[in-house]
Amino acid sequence: MHYRRLGHTGLKVSEISLGSWITFGAQIKEDTAIELLHTAYNQGVNYFDNADVYANGQAEIVMGKAIKGLARETLVISSKVFWPTFDGPNGRGLSRKHITESIDASLKRLGTDYVDLYFCHRYDPDTPVEEVVRTMDDLVHRGKVLYWGTSEWEPSQVAQAIGTARQYNLIPPSMEQPQYNMFHRKRVEWELAPLCKDVGLGLTTYSPLYFGILTGKYNDGIPSGSRASLDDMAWIREHITPETIGKIRQLTSLAQENGMTTAQLSLAWILRRKDVSSVVTGATHLEQLDENLSAPEMVDNLNDVILDRIDQILGEIQE
Repeated sequence: MHYRRLGHTGLKVSEISLGSWITFGAQIKEDTAIELLHTAYNQGVNYFDNADVYANGQAEIVMGKAIKGLARETLVISSKVFWPTFDGPNGRGLSRKHITESIDASLKRLGTDYVDLYFCHRYDPDTPVEEVVRTMDDLVHRGKVLYWGTSEWEPSQVAQAIGTARQYNLIPPSMEQPQYNMFHRKRVEWELAPLCKDVGLGLTTYSPLYFGILTGKYNDGIPSGSRASLDDMAWIREHITPETIGKIRQLTSLAQENGMTTAQLSLAWILRRKDVSSVVTGATHLEQLDENLSAPEMVDNLNDVILDRIDQILGEIQE
């Protein structure tokens, strides 16, 4: 496993990380989740991603059980705040009240005194940016958070937070967590990349396999038991279009020609970017985890010919 700096910070994170969205506390059994985390840890993964709303808090509880007994100083644990966690007008957003109460609840569920990374899960138009930055600065000084960042914020919003921090001598955001994959490129490549270069923002990207579609498992239909076959995951089926599957079939052929799976090709394609600090991946079984963890070995295989072929298959960037 290789490690990359989180932007311009001194923190090192594994270039492949294990996330808990959809899986922990929901799609897979607790014992399976614990086994996956321990296997990833034993293979060098040190970054494990979570959020207070994943499985209504159950994802954090399961992760807390999984990391119990592991050396805390060897782990990089993240969580996020924004989405509703309880009823009422103050049960969501980025107010000082909601952030403060949410971090305490997350720490209790995770069974730890601090999180290494804490993300503002979305931008909150109802809360002044100065209030958000000051609250995060307070949490860092109180030792509950080591680094804070944003997720799915517009570059201008991130820049505003950084400018506010500089103006008032507060701790600025260190990272952004955007969706990034072969079918969702524009925001990272055209908008966030310049900000990463200018201010040293680190990227911890999610959904690298486009909700599992880039594994190629939907190339010949929707298998029984797959995410897209589940009623509560029906939204994935909206992305499984004939045009998309046609492109993924070509990517699958290209991957096979070069000794890779479609998933490994997709992950290596992201890891070729040096502004990506870590790629957050999910897994439901050990074979899938092993496949993902071997993707960094494929990065050097992506020569200009293969990259040009990928661009030809994908066509013009749409989003």
